[in-house]
Amino acid sequence: MNYETVIGLEVHMELATNSKIFCSCSARYGAEPNESVCPACCGMPGMLPVTNKRVIELGMTAGMLTNCRINRVTTFDKKSYYYPDLPCSYQITQWYAPIAVDGGIEIETAGGGKTVGIKQIHLEEDAGKLVHDDWTGSTLIDFNRTSVPLIEIVSKPDLRSAEEVISYLERLRSLLKFAKVSDCRWEEGSMRCDVNLSIRPYGSTELGVRTEIKNMNSLSAIVRAIEYEEARHIDALECGTETLIQETRRWDDVKGQSFSMRTKETAADYRYFPDPNLVPVIIDDTWLGRIRASLPELPDEKARRYVSEYGLTEADCAILTSSRNFCDIFEEASRVSSAPKETAGWLIGDCMGYLRKKKLTADDLSLDPVKLGELVKMVNGGEVTRSAAKRILAAVIEENADPRQYSEAHDLAAQSDESAIGEAVSKVIRENDKMVRDYKSGKTKAMQGLFGCIMRELRGNGDPAVIQKLLQDSLDKIE
Repeated sequence: MNYETVIGLEVHMELATNSKIFCSCSARYGAEPNESVCPACCGMPGMLPVTNKRVIELGMTAGMLTNCRINRVTTFDKKSYYYPDLPCSYQITQWYAPIAVDGGIEIETAGGGKTVGIKQIHLEEDAGKLVHDDWTGSTLIDFNRTSVPLIEIVSKPDLRSAEEVISYLERLRSLLKFAKVSDCRWEEGSMRCDVNLSIRPYGSTELGVRTEIKNMNSLSAIVRAIEYEEARHIDALECGTETLIQETRRWDDVKGQSFSMRTKETAADYRYFPDPNLVPVIIDDTWLGRIRASLPELPDEKARRYVSEYGLTEADCAILTSSRNFCDIFEEASRVSSAPKETAGWLIGDCMGYLRKKKLTADDLSLDPVKLGELVKMVNGGEVTRSAAKRILAAVIEENADPRQYSEAHDLAAQSDESAIGEAVSKVIRENDKMVRDYKSGKTKAMQGLFGCIMRELRGNGDPAVIQKLLQDSLDKIE
C-alpha cells in the first residue's frame, strides 16, 4: 500500500528585542547564568507583568509578512503546566485572540509552487534552560531565557515531505530574518521547530495518528527525524511492530532515533484562561498602517529589481538577497561606485571567499559600504590593480582602513610608467626562454605565464593593459 505523509509545523522564533516580553531585563543571548533575571521574570509573588510594545509590533510584522489577518484586539492567556524551568508553573501565551491568523506563504517544491497555510501566529514567553551536570549528577536551572519573547508560527497540515518542510522553513527564515523580526539562529536556539507528523493511505482524507517530534536544532536533523518517523509509522501500520498513539517524542540525533516523552496533551490539559494581569492590546488603523509602511523590500522583490535595474544574473541576485546585510552593503556601495555589476562581483566573489575562510556568514560581514564603493572606483579607474585591491579589501574589512590611504601607505598604486614596466618585461623574457619559445611555437597559454611573472616582478601593481601591450610588442619582435 502507498502512504502519504501529512506534516504540520510549529516554529518558535525569539524576537529581536533588547528586553524581555514582560519586564525590562536584557534579552541578549550569551549572558552569564542567571545574570538577566529579576523578580518579575522569575515569578516572585506580587510582581506584575507589563507588555513590551516592541514585541507586539514585531508580531504584527511577522503576520503581515506571512499574509495573515492581524487581530485588532489581541490578548494574553495563562497556559498551566509544571516544569522546573517555568517559575510561575504557567506560561503566558496567546490562545483566545492571537496576534495574527489565517495566512500562508508560497514555497518552491519539486512539482512547482505551493501555498502552505498558516493557522495562526501567537506571542508567548520562553521558559528557562535546564543544565545537566554529568559530573555531579545534578540539574541546574538558568533563568536568563525566561520571558524572552517568542512568536510561534503554526502551519496547517499542508506539507507532504521532508523536502517541502525544508523549503517552508528556509522561506520563513528568509522573510523574518530579512525584516529583522528575529536573527533566526538555529545554533543559538533562537529558531526552533516541532514537527507534527502522521501517515495515511493515499487518497484518504482522514488524518492518521499524530506524533509531535521535538529537540531538532538543525535542518539536517529535521530531515532525519521525519524520515525516521515515516518509516516507524509505516512499519507499525503494515507489520504491527507497535501500536501508534498520539504522543510527543524526543529526537536523538546521535542515535538517529526518537524516544517517547509523554502522551500528547489536549487544550483542556493546559487549562487556558485569560491573564487578568495583562490588559487587551488594541491595534488601531494608525498603528497598523505605520507597521505596514515600515515593511522592508523583501528578497524576491529586491532580486527582481536587481535584475531589471542593474542587469545582474538571477544566480548573483540569489546570493545577494540571502542576507539583508549583503543587500544593504551592495546598494550603498553601488551608489558610491556607480558600478553595480562590479560591486556585486566583489561581494559575491572576494567578500564571500573571505567569509568562507573565516567560517562566517554574510550576516557577519562588517564592511563600510562607502569604502567598498571607493575601492571599486579605484579598480575601475586604474588606480590599483585587482591583485592590490584584494589586499586593500582585507584591510578594509579587518581594520576599517581607508582604501586610498592604505594604498598610499603600502605603495599599492598601479604602475603605468612604461619605462619601469618595460624593464620588468625585458627581464622576464630574458629569464624565461622556454615560455617564450613555447609562445612562438603556437602555445598561446604561455603568454599568461609570462604575464604572471611580470606582475609578480611588479609586486602586483603593474597596469594590466600596459603590461599586455608591452609584452605583446616585445614578443612580436622576437624571431
